Amino acid sequence: MVEKVRMSGPTLKLLRFLLEKPLQGQSGAAISKATGLGSGTMYPLLQRLEIAKWIEGEWEKVDPADVGRPKRRFYKLTKSGQTEAVRALRDHHVVVPGVPAWT
Repeated sequence: MVEKVRMSGPTLKLLRFLLEKPLQGQSGAAISKATGLGSGTMYPLLQRLEIAKWIEGEWEKVDPADVGRPKRRFYKLTKSGQTEAVRALRDHHVVVPGVPAWT
C-alpha cells in the first residue's frame, strides 16, 4: 500500500527529477546537484518517500576501500511511486519532459 505524501516545492522538484529517468537509480549527490536541494531538505524527504513506498533506495555494491570513498545509495521510483508522482505533478501543473500530462 502506498501512503499519501505531503506535496511541497522540494517534493515536487525531487519527483520531477526522478521521473525524467524513472528506471535509473540516482545518487543523493546527483539529486542535489540537479534539483538544488540541500542535504538537510533532501535526505529527510528521500527517507519519507522511501517509507511511503514511493521510492526505493539501494546501496551500491562496492568496497569503500577499493573505490576510495564511502558507498553511495541510489534512489529510484517504485512502479506505484511513478503513478503517484505523475498524478501529483499533474495536479500541481508541473510538466515532465516525456511524460504525457494526461497519464
